Amino acid sequence: MSTVILSDARFSAHTWYGHPECADRLDAIMEAIAVSGLADDLRQAAPAEAPEAALLAVHTPELLRRIRTLSSYGGGQIDGDTYVTADSWDAAVYAAGAAIGAVDVALGGRRGNAFALVRPPGHHATPGRAMGFCLINNIAVAARHAIDHYGLGRVAIVDYDVHHGNGTQDIFYDDPRVLFISTHAAPFYPGTGAMAEVGAAGPAAGTTLNIPLPFGVGDAGYAKVFADLVAPALRRFKPELLLVSAGYDSHWKDPLGPMALSTAGFSHLTATLLGLADELCAGRVALILEGGYSLEALGACAVSSLRLMLGRDPGPDMLGGQPTGGTDPGPQIAMIRQRHPIFLDSL
Repeated sequence: MSTVILSDARFSAHTWYGHPECADRLDAIMEAIAVSGLADDLRQAAPAEAPEAALLAVHTPELLRRIRTLSSYGGGQIDGDTYVTADSWDAAVYAAGAAIGAVDVALGGRRGNAFALVRPPGHHATPGRAMGFCLINNIAVAARHAIDHYGLGRVAIVDYDVHHGNGTQDIFYDDPRVLFISTHAAPFYPGTGAMAEVGAAGPAAGTTLNIPLPFGVGDAGYAKVFADLVAPALRRFKPELLLVSAGYDSHWKDPLGPMALSTAGFSHLTATLLGLADELCAGRVALILEGGYSLEALGACAVSSLRLMLGRDPGPDMLGGQPTGGTDPGPQIAMIRQRHPIFLDSL
């Protein structure tokens, strides 16, 4: 299996002093890759700038104009969480371009997968609003590229970031061609992602699967969620491509997330998704980086994911697990299985 990583120095130029979503995040991943010995086994590709048409396929012209204009004036705050610098427009459009490039690798004639190591992240960006550290919704741009350029009719997005991917949900809420699955802490930022949000009435009903989880769910709980909800939903949808919003802020060491996953726990989730991609869509899978704010955990989780993508074991978990037991998500699993359309009807 050939694995491609897509990244760019422009991503590090987008940084704001003291902000947790900073250039150090990608530096930590690249350093972890170098120490791991994987660098010679990974193919590196330079992303291209995302075309304007690809951005407009998921965002309003007003949003793009606002980001570009603010960047051209040297930057500023969009909201309390989200910043723009003089370099942010270039970083954002190349991050979206990296996500497109990851899809091109996954759908190319040569069997391979890809990890777009990008900043800024994207899954909170709605059609008309930048928020939650995110400017352009990278994974949404990638999914629409797969649909518009390759003619795919069924694309699945699994988001295991600790925060709900509200922007991705909003973009595809009425699109039956995209199954969006999100596991996220609740109640937590951005306050969306309720079980009852299942997709717009009509053909898209059932193509949004939200799995809000109580604080403290750890390895065993997440594994059960993936076995009882995520895997069956993907098997019912039968995607032609699997995209992963790879946010590692559910790690127990993360300063922002209230969950209890370990590096080994994340490895299990990623291995499960890679196995499902092999089973359902000929291994066509791409990961796009989202959150993760413990530099140590972020580097470890990214390396374990890349090892699995290369067809290897994930390696040892040098950080260990959280010493306390994890919260049981059994009640949430039971309720979703009883009520969500994807478990009641075949799509």
